[in-house]
This record gives sequence, C-alpha cells and structure tokens, in this order.
Amino acid sequence: MDGSSNTALQTYDKHVGLKFQLYNSLFTALPFHRVEKTGVLLSIFLLHCEEGFAKELSPAEIITTFFSQYTPYRTEQEQTDLLFRFVQYAERQVVLFDALEDASFRETHDMAGAGTLKHLQAEVEQTQTQEQLREKLKDFSVRLVLTAHPTQFYPSEVLGIINDLSKALVSDNTAQVNSYLRQLGKTPFFKSEKPSPYDEAVSLIWYLENVFYQAAGQIMTSLKNQFPEAVPEQHPLIRLGFWPGGDRDGNPFVTADITLRVAEALRGAIIKSYYQDVRKLKRRLTFKGVLNELVALEAKLYNNLFLPGYKADISKEDLLAPLHKIKETLIRDHNSLFLPLAENLIRKVELFGLYFASLDVRQDSSAHTEVLEAIAATAQVLPQNYAQLTAEEKINALLTAPATVDPASLESELHQDTLQSMQAMKTIQAINGEEGSHRYIISHSTSALDVMEVYGLFLLSGWQPEALTVDIVPLFETIDDLQNAPEVMEALYRSPVYRQHLHRRRNIQTIMLGFSDGTKDGGYLMSNWSIYKAKEELTRLAQQYDLQVVFFDGRGGPPARGGGRTHQFYASMGPKIASKEIQLTIQGQTISSNFGTTDAAQYNMEQLMHAGIRNALFTARETTLSEAEEQLMQRLAEVSYQAYNTLKNHPDFLEYLNYASPLRYYAEANIGSRPAKRKPGKLNLNDLRAVPYVGSWSQLKQNLPGYYGVGAAMEKLEAEGQWEAIEKLYQRSLFFRTLLGNSEMAMTKCFFPLTAFLAKHPHYGPLWNMIHQEFERSKRYVLRLTGNAHLMADKPVNLLSIQMRQRIELPLLTIQQFALTNIREMEEQEKEVTNKPVLEKLVMRCSFGIINAERNSA
Repeated sequence: MDGSSNTALQTYDKHVGLKFQLYNSLFTALPFHRVEKTGVLLSIFLLHCEEGFAKELSPAEIITTFFSQYTPYRTEQEQTDLLFRFVQYAERQVVLFDALEDASFRETHDMAGAGTLKHLQAEVEQTQTQEQLREKLKDFSVRLVLTAHPTQFYPSEVLGIINDLSKALVSDNTAQVNSYLRQLGKTPFFKSEKPSPYDEAVSLIWYLENVFYQAAGQIMTSLKNQFPEAVPEQHPLIRLGFWPGGDRDGNPFVTADITLRVAEALRGAIIKSYYQDVRKLKRRLTFKGVLNELVALEAKLYNNLFLPGYKADISKEDLLAPLHKIKETLIRDHNSLFLPLAENLIRKVELFGLYFASLDVRQDSSAHTEVLEAIAATAQVLPQNYAQLTAEEKINALLTAPATVDPASLESELHQDTLQSMQAMKTIQAINGEEGSHRYIISHSTSALDVMEVYGLFLLSGWQPEALTVDIVPLFETIDDLQNAPEVMEALYRSPVYRQHLHRRRNIQTIMLGFSDGTKDGGYLMSNWSIYKAKEELTRLAQQYDLQVVFFDGRGGPPARGGGRTHQFYASMGPKIASKEIQLTIQGQTISSNFGTTDAAQYNMEQLMHAGIRNALFTARETTLSEAEEQLMQRLAEVSYQAYNTLKNHPDFLEYLNYASPLRYYAEANIGSRPAKRKPGKLNLNDLRAVPYVGSWSQLKQNLPGYYGVGAAMEKLEAEGQWEAIEKLYQRSLFFRTLLGNSEMAMTKCFFPLTAFLAKHPHYGPLWNMIHQEFERSKRYVLRLTGNAHLMADKPVNLLSIQMRQRIELPLLTIQQFALTNIREMEEQEKEVTNKPVLEKLVMRCSFGIINAERNSA
C-alpha cells in the first residue's frame, strides 16, 4: 500500500471509523423498549456470529447457542422480542454510518482531484486543447434520469433525519446528534402501506430541490469561471430526467392522471426553488434599477406557486428576460457587484426551465400490440384482422389510419391509459415546455414494428406527424435483443416516414440499452460485452445514415445491474462508440449514496462530465480494442454465457433462490409501487423483475449476477493457451479492467459461510456448491490478474467502508436466515404454527437494514 492510500485510510478512519464508535455509544440512551441491554447484547451477538461462522455453524445454531450462553431468555416470545430489538438497533446503526459518510464526503474525497472539473482545467491548459473543448461543449451534456426502481427502504421521514444528522455531524454538535438519534429511535423505519407512484415522485423531488438544484448550479458556475469562452449560453450541459409517474412498464398504478400530477409537482418544485433564490437575491441586490425587477419577478413566481386556482402564466422567457436585464444593469451601473449570484440563477433557469426534470413515459411493447388489437376490434380506423397482418401491412395500416381514437371507446383501463398517456405528454409540453415530457421509451423492443406501433399510436391519440415533438426510444436489454438491435434500427432508418420524423427531431436517435434484464438473461460478462458491441454497431450504422445516435444506459446500483464505478465505465468507451451525450438511470440507493448530498452530487456529476469530455479531447489508445482483443473478449463472453446458462437452466435454479432468500417477500415489503413480477402467476425468470432478482442474491450474500461465469471463462481460455493474452488485455484495456473491478466489488460483498449449511441439503446442495465453486474460481483468477493478495486491495477506503457495513449487517443476515429456516421447516412439516407471521415480519424487517447497509454498491 502506498503513502497516499495510507493517508486516505487514516482520513477515513478519523472522520468515519472513530466517530462511528463514539456516536454508536450514544445508542445506549435511545428510547427503545427495554433498551438497557440491547446495545451490549448486540455487540456480544456480533462476535458470536463471527465466531460461529468461523466454526461452520448455521445461523440457527448460532442463535440457539447465543440465547443459551448469553441470555436468560428461554421462551420463544422473549427471544423473538430481543431479535426484533437487535434489528431496530442495527437499522439505526446503518443510518448513523450513512450520515457519517455523507458528513465526511469533502474530507474523504479530493474535490479537485482526478476526474473533477478542476483536474480537467489542468489537462486542457497543459495540452492546449481549449478549441476542442469549446467544440465538444456545443452539444455535449450529461443526463441523469432518476427512476422508479426503489431499492432503498428508508421512508422520507428517515431520509430527512439522515440529512439533518449529517449536518450536525459536520459541525460535531454532539447534543444535536444525540437529539436526532433519539428522534430516530421513535421514528418507524418500515412502511405500513405501499407507496403510490405519486409518493415515489414526491420522495425523489426532495432530492431535486435539495441536492441536484444546488449541485448543478455550482457546477455550471465553476465551468463558466474555468472556461468562460467554451461554455455555451443556451445549451444545457446538465439535464435531469424522471421516471416516477411516467414509467408504466408492469406498473398498473401509473395512470395518465398520475403522470399529469407528477408533472405539476415538478413544475411547482422548480418554481419554488426559483422563488427562494429570488428572495435571497433581494437581500443583496438592493440597487436602483435592479430591486424593482426582482420585486416584480418575486410576485409573479408567488402567484404561480401559492395562489389557489391561479392559472399558470409564467414561461422560461418570463424568468430569463428580467434576470438578463438585471445582469446588464449590474455590469453597467453597479460595478458588477454580486453579479455571480444573478448569473447563477440564470444558469439554473437555462438548465431546468419550468419542468425541472423531463418526465419520460415508458411502456412494454406487448402493451402497445394489445391496444392496437383492441382498437382494431372496436373502431373502424384499423383493419379488423390487424393481428393477422404482416409487420409491413400493420405499419401501412397505422400510417393510413383515417382518424383518431377516443380512449373512452376502449374497454380496458390499460388500453385507455396508453392513449391518454400520449395525450398527457402534449398537455405537459403546453404547460411545462417541450422538455417537460418528450421521450417515450419502449421496453422489450424486438422489431421495427414495435417502434412504428408507438408512432402510430401517437397519431391515433391526436398528434399530427409534423408536430410530434416526442423522441421514440427503443430499449434493448436481453442478449438476443442487443444482438438484433442494429437490424431493427436499420429497418427504421430505411423507413421514409420514420426518417422524416427523425429529421424533425434534429436527426438524433436516442437508444436505451439496459443492464438489469441483460445480466439476468445472459450473465455478467456477456451482458456487458453485448452492450459494448451493440454500441459500436449502432454508432457505425448511424454514421452510415448520417444520423447522430445517443445512448441512454439503464444502470442500477450494484454491478449486477450495470452499476459499479460508472465514470470508469464511460471513460473506457472507445472512439468507435458515440459519446455526444452521457445518459444514464440513477436508481434506488444509488441516488442517496452517490447523489445524497450536494458535495457528493457535485463530485459524481463532475466525474461523469469529465469522463465524457475527456474521451473526446484525449482519447487514449488503451480505450480502443484491437481486432484480436475484440475476439478474445467475445470468446470470454461466450464461455461465460455458457456457464451462466448451464446454471440458469438448472430445473431448480429459481426455486433455490426462492427457497434460500427472501425473494417471495419483496412484494410485501412496501418499498415500491410496482409489483415484483411483470405478470401474475407462476414464478419464471422472464417476468421476475431485476430488483428482487439481484436484491435476493445480495441478501443471500452470494451476489451471483455480478461475477458468475468470469472464472469459468478464464479457466477455459487458459486451458486453450490464452492466459498471456488475457493478461495483456487486462493491462491495456480500461474497459476490461473496469468490468473486473466491478466484479471484484460484487465478490467482496459475498459471504458464503452464511448459507454454507445448504451445501449438504439433499435437494439444493448441488446448486449451492456449483455457485460457491464458481465464486472461488472467479476470485482466484481475478486476484491472479490484479496481482493482489485480496479483493479490492487497491481500493482500501472503499474496502474499509464495505467491511464496516458488513459488520453492522451480519447480525441482520444471521437473524434473517434463522427466520427463513424456521419458516421453511414449518412449511415442509405442514405445521399450523401461530408465530409464522411474526417470523415473516422478522425476515422483512431484516431486509430493510440489509439493503440499506449495501448503500455503497455503486
């Protein structure tokens, strides 16, 4: 370990490790029921768990011996009561740890170091690439899309306490910290009811107002100061997107009414943010010719925000005109006094308009087919035999449909909503501006027909072709879909009607490439490589048709869902891949862990901007794979895919996950508005959502989707004499290193002793051993490549964070497996036992703490 690593570790330990020990002792005073011994007993229980797993005991044996050796509790009621208190206590330890990491962000991260805009400034000046930077910034942007994929269990009340607790920790205000910890003790951590899509939207709007609004303004001010000539006035370099209230894929609770309400809430939130900034400006800009403009602007914002029934009458231009006038007056008459404050607000208005974040609408391709078949059966606008037509005949029928369709003429609410959602987008654009809702995303896009059906539905819902200000975005996720994507897009580019639509959309085609279902479908290496290759092919194709392609990446928190070190992922894209913009989803706990505070949000947004800009300015040779290296990657992906498919197609694969993990309880956990499965009925992998799939492997501490097949692929290629080539690929390719680095993180979070008791299970033992062997194989080969003695040895601070979190969650994992074991025994013996609901509640409550403890998964 080098000196800088030692210093970083010492800093982290000082600001997080030691403070955690100090403030954790305050928990003994928390107002829990019978709390006097909980903290002490939990410390003993943690040590007992560590010793027990080292002795290869099962969770049930560990808990049984703990109660007999360390407590007087002998009845089931007493023991269960203590386990619930342990859960309650550990949940709040996780909150404290989160708050400490948030509070110390500036100390533990170099805000001017590698990957920041300060660092970019030094690189640009050193290489004299100011002109290239100006050219890049003309149309470059980073779009962060906050999604409705809830992988975090904190209710909004707890998130607010974390925020306040972090501020108190920054100032070392022990009395305040103690008060907030006491407040935590009285605040419920679980949700008694499922949130509605609108509730989810309101929760995320909190981050827009309190974090992204400030961070984006600071970044733009910093950029403008560093590169005054290069930053364009009109083009927004940072864009925000939003899925809650618009993403109806598999979520029957999202309706057109919800979509309109969320758009209204977004508009209200940004007007409120401007209103607060204008009031702050009034305190400083008390000058002649300036104050009167601010007073008038404040009144206009107030009317639009607070007056009941007031008709919205403000536009982006209504905001910018007086602000530009104020700017000119400050420069001309007042020696530019407080000019940066006015400019900062101007930049925010340029970024966020009156929409704050673009509300994307998403639906599954099968839903559109259903709607069109229903229209054909009930209306005269499509042939009655629409379902039997060829793809070409269907497209012709859609493009020549003589009239629009009244949604009320359809029987199904889902069918009505599809048309109503398209009409809602027009309404939102009229009130919030075109950027308010201008993208329609099609899940499971498998053909050009899937896109043209959506185009046809827009026309049937009342849009005119020449006024269709909507980007239609196909989403390719499974391995087959990714491989077929170029063929699908070429068919669209050859369509005169669709090409005309693209021309009206500035010849830009956005394509979404997903990770979650790709990893579930094809395993870790194949899904990542398939996306890389699809991007190369789709870039080449767009150039061939003189179009600009923009890639929108569906990236989750853990590496298994496309997460991991996201900025490295973008930095590793070669010159054959279009990088006009960086667009990605920010999901679940990644929002709070990477963008939960203004400092963290600014740092991570800068990292993404740096990666995208640097690729254009200083594309290094190492980001380009040679033909031989591409063939090697393809071979690794194929062998990995074969290994994963063998496991996935095992007849007991999904049943094993359902048996050993809390998978079946996801739907009851009330963490999100969407069902855990796309369709009701028997459990199958296609319909199972990625969040419960990946989350269940995570709670088993097996993290299979993040590494399975990596070791098998390397072992096979080594046997074929390719090991030296793999070593060279690792040394030369940032893409390959990033892939394996994220896989390392997934493996670091594994803990197989937790479920080792299943190794001898008569039915599921072979599967457990198969997974464990691949884990050990993958770990062995990755360590051989890195030359390190243990996983993540080159990232000691990240490793220490994970290790500290793992110690907090170990009691929760043990209790959860103990409860699951007892439930299984009851079910297998067909016992009618009264305490089963209590054990099921224990499983779910443990899930809250475990998932929250995994916060640093991205």
